[in-house]
Amino acid sequence: MHAKESSPPDGGYGWVVVVSAFMVMGLTAAVLKTFGLFFVEIQEHFDELASTISWITSVTIATFHLGAPVASSLCVKYSHRAVLVTGGLLAFSGMNTSTVSNWCYLYWCFSGLGISFSWTPAISIVSHYFSKRRALANAIASAGECAFAFTFGPLFQWLIGQYGWKGALLIIGGIQLNICVCGVLMRPLTSNCCLEAKRPEFVLYAMFGILAAMSFFVPPLFLVPLSYSLGIDESWTASLLSILAMVDFAGRLLCGWYANLHVTKTIHLLTMTITLISTSLMLLPLANNYLSLAIFTGFYGFFFGTTVAVHITVLADVVGMSDFDSALGLFMLIRSTGGFLGPPLAAFIQKPLNKMRLLTDYHDFCGNDTPL
Repeated sequence: MHAKESSPPDGGYGWVVVVSAFMVMGLTAAVLKTFGLFFVEIQEHFDELASTISWITSVTIATFHLGAPVASSLCVKYSHRAVLVTGGLLAFSGMNTSTVSNWCYLYWCFSGLGISFSWTPAISIVSHYFSKRRALANAIASAGECAFAFTFGPLFQWLIGQYGWKGALLIIGGIQLNICVCGVLMRPLTSNCCLEAKRPEFVLYAMFGILAAMSFFVPPLFLVPLSYSLGIDESWTASLLSILAMVDFAGRLLCGWYANLHVTKTIHLLTMTITLISTSLMLLPLANNYLSLAIFTGFYGFFFGTTVAVHITVLADVVGMSDFDSALGLFMLIRSTGGFLGPPLAAFIQKPLNKMRLLTDYHDFCGNDTPL
């Protein structure tokens, strides 16, 4: 039986929610996306292999995904606002633990849970506030990740230089407290919906999620070490992350605008973007200097942005809004397998061959995750 659901506002206060979600995306996903700047610093501090340090990111990504079902359940029982404020406090606590402990996995586990409790309700409530403009609203909200990453790249590099990587994480934790402010702005919507019948398409989409998560976080994580291996000056490295963020931002907004025209089905649009992002990564072995690497970063970032802009909208189309909160949590839980294994597997492939650029072979394997 299909749900009877009150019509979403499709505007009004919904745009305040979009702006708040925009901020939350920037304060969570952008921090995770620019972690590559800390990679070499932490590796040198602990004198460990790249494959070992990459587990820090894996633990964070896995915790982020594993916490999503819990966050979704709490959103249903309490409110998106309460879960978001809790997420902000957890993210702050996770970053601050780094100043008193050498257990990187522990504090990034807390940080991952904070990101999960912030990201999940933020992206969920945007979909509840919009129907016809859902693709555009999700694209604008998700673009916060790129806008903040554009600023965070040079900012984090400066903080590391001034205060060391631990001091930088402490300051970042303070910045993430603003998630709590964004959470307060998330006004709950009343809904009279009932459960809608499950769709088998969700299983196929979950398989896509696993393969996508295995590859989504790999290129940004290894972009900085790759630039070092090519002999690119450290002062130019952060600019690559800024380029990535800038074109990612443009890709999300452009794709969201196009999806809002309803010219192409969102599932078909997602299929095209996945194909293009995989194709762009096949060009990575051609990069042997800053200019060629910057060009690759631009192509990859743009198509990555177009992919992220619509994949949550496609999930809403697959399961319907009545089951969206539960489906989002379950989707993130299933996707955690890919997010947990992705970075270490990429580092394992890179280690014996001593070529950072081989991460493209790995991503191309995972890039064949075109949704059916």
